[in-house]
Amino acid sequence: MHGEDLLLRQAFVDYSQRHREHEQVTQAFLTLLDEGGVDPFTRERLAGHFTGSAWLVSADGKRALLTHHRKLQRWLQLGGHADGDHDLAAVALREAEEESGLPGLTLASADIFDLDRHWIPERKDVPGHWHYDVRYVVVAGGNEAFVVSEESLELAWRPVDEIAKDQDESMRRMANRWLQR
Repeated sequence: MHGEDLLLRQAFVDYSQRHREHEQVTQAFLTLLDEGGVDPFTRERLAGHFTGSAWLVSADGKRALLTHHRKLQRWLQLGGHADGDHDLAAVALREAEEESGLPGLTLASADIFDLDRHWIPERKDVPGHWHYDVRYVVVAGGNEAFVVSEESLELAWRPVDEIAKDQDESMRRMANRWLQR
């Protein structure tokens, strides 16, 4: 097991202690981390794999930057595949930078903000599979002029209190967790 995997294991345990209501979800993430076989940090593990996402908030903490995801056709947080990187906080920060074009982003903490296991439907030659999404808080600097990447149809800064009313349970959970911090 990589040293980073031991840190991630501890981060999962810490998350589970902070969010007892997510204990079963956390257990699924620990099981994936501990499984042998194909590296769960790569897309080659077709049954499911880790991804890293960013709850990207404005410097004042009142808005979050969301993407209208090109493939999934939904408004979501920024994030993506680990592609072999076992440091999921670094993955989340990198994905936020790549997908937003924003300079000066910082990881607020190495603590996991949220965990979400969700199904990704089959697409072309990629079978349907699970994403084990590990989410971190990323904070924008003073420049909020984003650049839309090819992965997005659109980006938008949305008030967190509006996201808290979103139809997507995962988006509501993150927004409410942020509002209650």
